[in-house]
Amino acid sequence: MKRGKKNMVWILAVAALIAGILIWFIVPYSPTKAEFAKLTSYQMTKTMTQGGIITSEDIAELPLPVQKHFQYCGYIGKSKMSNMNVHFNDVDFVLTPDKPKLKIKYTQYNFVAEPERFACINTSLYGIPFEGIDAYQNGAGSMKGVIAKTFTLFDQKGEAMDQASLVTCLAESLLLPTLALQEYISWEEIDETHAQAVINYYGISASGIFTFDDNGAMTRFTTNDREYTDTKGNSQKVKWSAVCGDYEEVDGIKYPSNLKAVWHLETGDLVYFDGRDITVKYDVSK
Repeated sequence: MKRGKKNMVWILAVAALIAGILIWFIVPYSPTKAEFAKLTSYQMTKTMTQGGIITSEDIAELPLPVQKHFQYCGYIGKSKMSNMNVHFNDVDFVLTPDKPKLKIKYTQYNFVAEPERFACINTSLYGIPFEGIDAYQNGAGSMKGVIAKTFTLFDQKGEAMDQASLVTCLAESLLLPTLALQEYISWEEIDETHAQAVINYYGISASGIFTFDDNGAMTRFTTNDREYTDTKGNSQKVKWSAVCGDYEEVDGIKYPSNLKAVWHLETGDLVYFDGRDITVKYDVSK
């Protein structure tokens, strides 16, 4: 009888533990999401509004293909944006080339006064919550992944992450056009459909080339200022591209409805981020 009672106690204890874990997985709260909310809220409080509207004079010294892009997207005459919030509700994401695709939700904030950026990944691995934060603040870049809302799988930091984060801000600058007008970004025309940009901030520099179609829509950004880390932990500079298309008009502004992030590896291109169902919201001066 005593052994039976002990077994029953163990069974109940294990059942309670499993129930507790399942409840922890199901409840909306997570430390990672709370950290992301804290980061973005803090940045919002110190964000300065830009004021005024985007004019033809603002873009007069930009390369002609960039000017054409501003006109194509309908930015001229719109209020200057202080930041943007982008939701990717349908994303195929690949952690490494040998792993299956994950369906994720991806939310990001970009800021203008300083080129700072925060993004949150929300998905699951085999039914277990997997979350991540991609942050760039005060010149420091980081990328953290957390499993089961508790255990940190990776937390990448360092000079390579700092530069990669800065160049990502540059890659997304034409989606947040006021950022593209800031003094910390310099532009040079290459030809009718290409322009090079260099971003300098926090003592860091990064550059890339924007490609546009004949209508003025930006279709690709390519840079050599990001490092790829393979499954063995080896890192090296690899060409990276952000590819976008299928522009849609919302409230008088056109923005791409899909965006892909691509590593151009020696073994072939790896599309590790394929985002669709995109919603863009701007914080503008009143």
